[in-house]
Amino acid sequence: MFVLPPPPRYPNQTAYNASVGPGHVVPMIETNNILSNPSGPEYQFLVGEGLYTLKEDLHLATPPPHPSEAPIVNPNPLATTPQPATAGTRLSVINLDVRPLPPAFYKIASRSGGVQQSIQEHPNESKSSTSLRESSEAGRVNSSDVPLLSSNAPAFGEGNTLLAPPNTKDTSKRRKPKNNMAKSNSSFISRVIVHETLNKRLQDRPNDTVFAFANINRAFQWLDLSSLNKAEYLTKILFTKAHCLCHDVNRLSKSTAHIDVIMGFSTGEIIWWEPVTQRYTRLNKNGIINGTPVFEIKWIPGSEHLFLAAHMDGSLVVYDKEKEDAIFSPEEEGGPNANGKANGTNGVNHSSRMQVNKSVHSKNQKTNPVAVWKISNQRINAFAFSPDHRHLAVVSEDGSLRIIDYLKEELLDLFYSYYGGLICVCWSPDGKYVLTGGQDDLISIWCPSESALIARCQGHHSWVTSVAFDPWRCDDKNYRFGSVGEDRRICLWDFSVGMLHRPKAASVRQRGSVSSRLASLQRAETQNTTVSYRLRSNSSLSGTIEAEKDGGALVPHPVEPRARTAMLPPVLSKTIDDDPLCWIDFFEDAIMTSCKSGHIRTWNRPSDVSASSELDEMSRKSEKS
Repeated sequence: MFVLPPPPRYPNQTAYNASVGPGHVVPMIETNNILSNPSGPEYQFLVGEGLYTLKEDLHLATPPPHPSEAPIVNPNPLATTPQPATAGTRLSVINLDVRPLPPAFYKIASRSGGVQQSIQEHPNESKSSTSLRESSEAGRVNSSDVPLLSSNAPAFGEGNTLLAPPNTKDTSKRRKPKNNMAKSNSSFISRVIVHETLNKRLQDRPNDTVFAFANINRAFQWLDLSSLNKAEYLTKILFTKAHCLCHDVNRLSKSTAHIDVIMGFSTGEIIWWEPVTQRYTRLNKNGIINGTPVFEIKWIPGSEHLFLAAHMDGSLVVYDKEKEDAIFSPEEEGGPNANGKANGTNGVNHSSRMQVNKSVHSKNQKTNPVAVWKISNQRINAFAFSPDHRHLAVVSEDGSLRIIDYLKEELLDLFYSYYGGLICVCWSPDGKYVLTGGQDDLISIWCPSESALIARCQGHHSWVTSVAFDPWRCDDKNYRFGSVGEDRRICLWDFSVGMLHRPKAASVRQRGSVSSRLASLQRAETQNTTVSYRLRSNSSLSGTIEAEKDGGALVPHPVEPRARTAMLPPVLSKTIDDDPLCWIDFFEDAIMTSCKSGHIRTWNRPSDVSASSELDEMSRKSEKS
């Protein structure tokens, strides 16, 4: 039986508007998704390979405030209408079928003792891009859906028998979440709307079906992007006074009969949801482990049951979807359950440390959390796993980029932004480079194996909110990546180390070899370095700091001044939306973007025919001139 919701604080629209204030009208009526196909020159952008055109604009319905919520307090005093707090619209796009790899994907062989990788030729690289497109048929494959060819990294927690995964060779015996989402009486869930023909649509699913999961404010939607009517959601979940800030889909365990989805909320709680059976489990209930919001959440590569969540207090917490929660207290260093790796003490400044409050090798693994790492005193905004499944790149509000060996639970390197916090991060497909974007309106290209900043990319006019590589336009020397930001712009960048022009001021500073500079990618602690990131460095600062690790702390690299940093301009910069953008990803046949107000836009890539005709037209115009 359904439990009636709490009595509304505002019984009607007039009462709600009166409580908000004169002239402020916020609709309390829930609306449906809208699919449109805008056309015109403002919905196109031209790059060297051809013309990208807007295929469709799917506007997700922004849910109204819950009746029991207090009026929205707008932090912007100049705004004419109050807006709910939101992390924007984030998507996970998956195809349950096995698809060919992009021609520029790499086989990565990791070497011990560092983050160096060798690139080996992929068997498909000898094929032409045309033949690869023909072999892939129709369908959408995105960069995160593409598996690595090989990875010799051990499994996370390997050696701890208490974390041995259950035998899941028989996928029909996979454990399902406990509770029925559609029949839930939880006060955490406001409403669940399931499409009336969901079971039939899943049974009649064509081979090239593409599913998408999207969170916006306090709503979460499951969409079928292969349907003729993409605006119809398969399932829509509305939550009570909790906003879904992030989510992830387990691409290892996905199948036609089972999909594992995890969601992180503004209350700190986490939901494990299986959409095919409409069952769910709440983790970190009422913040029993960590009561701060979850800003990023991802499945640990190679694991079907472990995932990593980044909390607002600067903690990274590893959860097991099938374990019960228990009140957490940090394990003492050298205690009966610790592994002796606690790099720090309670109350320490974590700006240059990684404190292991609970190790994955702990013998106390009956309940969640599996592991807890305190790495910052400020909010963690994003993190990304390296393609070799060995390293973790973490960016936070204190402006730091941390490279972590998460298998060994060790902090390897620490960099800082030019100024302000870092918002987004991603690895290149071959694992050589890390991109970060943030409040300095710049994208920075880092090379962890050389422990160096390679270049800064200047083209955005406001905060950079999302970055991603385009694996279909990358090879072992040249890279294409894209970015979006609060300035409503999309920027595309072509990057090659050989083409970068380093300023003359950098000529006096020689980048040493990897062997001479990076025996272990470790730095030492010196006095007063924890606040050095707040200051822009000058040309007298040395770019290389050689020191030993001392007490678990690292010396942050000095902030590189502009005079010694290569600057990379975009090959494209165009305003493509009316609202701040928050997500970008690359697919075999398209680029997808989303904004904070719920618009998901799909931009078709140029075809070979259109690209050649555009080049011919350009050549004819140049001949006439």
